[in-house]
Formats: sequence, C-alpha cells, structure tokens
Amino acid sequence: MTHKIQANASGTRSIEVSDQHLQTLRRYQLLDNLVGSDGIIDETIVDKLKLTVRSLLSGAFGSDKDLLDLCLDVIYNKHMKAIGLTHLLSLYDEWNSSIEAEEAREEEA
Repeated sequence: MTHKIQANASGTRSIEVSDQHLQTLRRYQLLDNLVGSDGIIDETIVDKLKLTVRSLLSGAFGSDKDLLDLCLDVIYNKHMKAIGLTHLLSLYDEWNSSIEAEEAREEEA
C-alpha cells in the first residue's frame, strides 16, 4: 500500500511512502527518539535523520536494498523538509499502532 504525505504548508508537494518504507523505518527504529523532549521538528531534526541513515549506509547495512530505497524515495527526497517529517512521523505512528494491534490480536488467537 502507498501513502502520500504532505511535504509543504500549501499542500502542493507530497512524498509517496510505501508500507515497505514504513517497515524499514520500524526495523531500523529510525524515528524512535528522533524528536527531543520539546517536540519541535525543524530542519535540524531532518538533518539528524539523514546523518543517522548515512551512518547506517556507510556501515554494515550499506547493501540493504530496502534502506537504500527508503533513502532515495523518502529521506533524501528533494521535498523532505520539517513539515514532511512531521507528517511522516504521524503516518508512522498510525501505521505502527495498527501493526502492533494486529500482532496483539494474533498472539491472543
């Protein structure tokens, strides 16, 4: 499934995010503890995410196709700014909650 997140305030730019991208974010825990206690998402947070991903790619995970796709399609997308990351975090939280609920139902069965 593919989702679209708004990438600018006027809504004229968007970024497509697939379930595979979301799964990769979850696998590498890229969005966990990304935002500080003040809750402010600005360009420094976007840069922090980019540096984290760059570090993973230069290390042992450099050949992970899913991580490379996430970088090319979402993280390093030319429209990814603070507002896009805000919407990505919201989408990820919704998606992750639904996955966790599904996993809990499967454990109960």
